[in-house]
Amino acid sequence: MDQARSKLSRRQVFAGAGTAGALAAAAAVLPRVAQEPQAQAPQQPAPERGGGYQVTQRVLQYYQTARL
Repeated sequence: MDQARSKLSRRQVFAGAGTAGALAAAAAVLPRVAQEPQAQAPQQPAPERGGGYQVTQRVLQYYQTARL
């Protein structure tokens, strides 16, 4: 019977581990892109009778990510 799986040699395993380590080191060294702080919307006074639904940037972002 022929073996369906081929054996990995020790050399291939170490080469793969070395490649993964090199990629991890390169990812740690790469400069990160800084995000610009989002402009704050002016604060509106609280409703007199409590609560109130407000459409904010965070709410719109939630709606966008919740779409199917």
